[in-house]
Amino acid sequence: MSDAYVAHRVIRRIAGWAVISFFSEIHVVGGENVPKDGPILVTATHHNMMLDPAILSIAFPYKRILHYWAKASLFANPVMKYVLTSAGNIPVDRKAQDKRLLFRGTFRALAKGKAVALFPEGTSYTEPHIMQVKDGAAWAALEYVKWAQENPDKVGKGAENVMIVPAAIVYTNKSKYRSQVIMEFGQPIRMEGYLEQFMSGEEGAPRAAVKRLTAAIEKELTQLTINAPDWDTLYAARMARDLLWQGERSINIDEFVTISQTLVDLFSTPDLVPNINAIKRYLLTYYSLLESTHLTNSVLSSLPLPATLDPRQPVPLPSRLLTLSVLIRDSIALLLPLPFYIVPVILHAPAYAMGRFGARLVEDEEETQAQNKVVFGLLLLLMIYPAAFFFLWAFLWYTPVGALVAGFLVFLFAMYHNRLINVSYDRAKRLVAAWRVLVGVWAPKRWDLSLSAVAQYTVPRIPPENPWIDRSKAKATSRPVTPASSSPSVTRGPAESPASSTPTSTPAGPSTSAGSGPGRRRRPPSHRLIRHVLRARVEAAKALASLFAQLERAPEGKHVCASVHLAQAFGGYVETPKEPSRETSAGVETVPEPQGWRSAREVVAFLRSRGAKFRALEARVEGDWAALSSEGEGYESEGVSTSEMDDIVWVPPSRQ
Repeated sequence: MSDAYVAHRVIRRIAGWAVISFFSEIHVVGGENVPKDGPILVTATHHNMMLDPAILSIAFPYKRILHYWAKASLFANPVMKYVLTSAGNIPVDRKAQDKRLLFRGTFRALAKGKAVALFPEGTSYTEPHIMQVKDGAAWAALEYVKWAQENPDKVGKGAENVMIVPAAIVYTNKSKYRSQVIMEFGQPIRMEGYLEQFMSGEEGAPRAAVKRLTAAIEKELTQLTINAPDWDTLYAARMARDLLWQGERSINIDEFVTISQTLVDLFSTPDLVPNINAIKRYLLTYYSLLESTHLTNSVLSSLPLPATLDPRQPVPLPSRLLTLSVLIRDSIALLLPLPFYIVPVILHAPAYAMGRFGARLVEDEEETQAQNKVVFGLLLLLMIYPAAFFFLWAFLWYTPVGALVAGFLVFLFAMYHNRLINVSYDRAKRLVAAWRVLVGVWAPKRWDLSLSAVAQYTVPRIPPENPWIDRSKAKATSRPVTPASSSPSVTRGPAESPASSTPTSTPAGPSTSAGSGPGRRRRPPSHRLIRHVLRARVEAAKALASLFAQLERAPEGKHVCASVHLAQAFGGYVETPKEPSRETSAGVETVPEPQGWRSAREVVAFLRSRGAKFRALEARVEGDWAALSSEGEGYESEGVSTSEMDDIVWVPPSRQ
């Protein structure tokens, strides 16, 4: 039976090599929720194009073969049919009006106890929250159980019922090289609670049962992912997370989603603290400047930036040389092992270059960038490794033993590169960032971008809308968000929407390069932005410190927004709206959703217990001498009032 899926196993192996060469880790959570055998429908999130099914297949528990839907017309050719079937694909005639014809291939697979994987969102997209979950998976599951009861002779023993297994694929940064992937499986959904209604003869009952099951699937997927009401809230939460956990991998990966969602909920709370708008603005400014310079807070936090680097200070030469020696030492430390990794770097350089080229082709589609990087790089590697094999084999006189030795050496070379790249890549990022910062702070002051010129880089770019999402049916957030007119988190240009809504167009104007596509910013030389970045880092740290100082001083009755499942898990409470459900013009019933709340002090204690470094925010930020303007003036000269900065200065509770 295993021979029937030889193509699937080969593709899964190649995909595994490609994915692991891009992401540093695929971490599985909740694998015990996946049945080891028996029919299941896996409903997975879909936010990273072809990489989602690749990751789902290579890391799926028990190495079960996953069957994906494919257009029935592709199976017309006998050769193509064999390849697709061997790869585990199931024919689906999307034009069929009869759902049993539509799901015929799915029924056959489930009747044999197989696993079928679907992406109920219907398309891959980049949004701050789950936008849609379609009914296909629910229809397939309920129709199968009904069909199995009517055709018991066609169903294998133990395959009479099917379970739906929700699977969330969450990326720490889905388009970033050497980032991490978290694949979490939720509690299986059984059909017993929906089958009676589905099989009743009442008009509209089957559709109502399907809608209820779809809502259950969406609820599970929402609980397993990070969902924000708007982009500014998501970006502010990301920046707060990076400031509180400064290390690249300092967050427990098992709790990455819970911590991230807690911060999103926190910044979703209307009137959280009196100066919340200023706090969010500082966080978003820093986030945007980091994105514009391709720097990260973890890298900046790891750099030695003592006051002896300040070119405005009359530091004795020996002290300044001692400071610079740290940077020189790190440079030498990176160059010393160069002979050990120069060959892997040179051989893989074409693959890296092609990956970057592929990403540039889709700069406006974040969900496609990683796919292009992986695919373009893989195509080059499929030429580089065979060429290396034949070169070594020729060197060994094309002998059978030589072929085995050459293949083994190429395999070891690939493993050596993957093991080496993690450490080398992180050290190279720190080294490059260190020299960029040094050049930036020592460059002539007149080279700094003016405030008017840097303004376009202080507002985070919002990805363009995906045209394949039906926004008339998309599920809107139910959070009690303060109206945009009273709480703009950032000031956007006329082409962009307020922070609390989704934009209808991408920014235009001075930030758009001629002929480079809509919304694409011209990247300036990094040394012209470095002082602005370092200044924004200090401001963001002080702003975040102010937020948590106020929350710790808050009265016992102070509560903040929370996702319902987090409120239930951490001792909060849930409010159920009293307004009745209603049907939209599109015929979709909308039910008011409950709102969760958590104690503000409990949220702070939760974050601290998970490793949030509040003391790092309280302490003086190393490099805060760069928070002065290029002329050596304070914040007020940069367009920030002294009174506003006083609002965000950290004052430890013990000193109140």
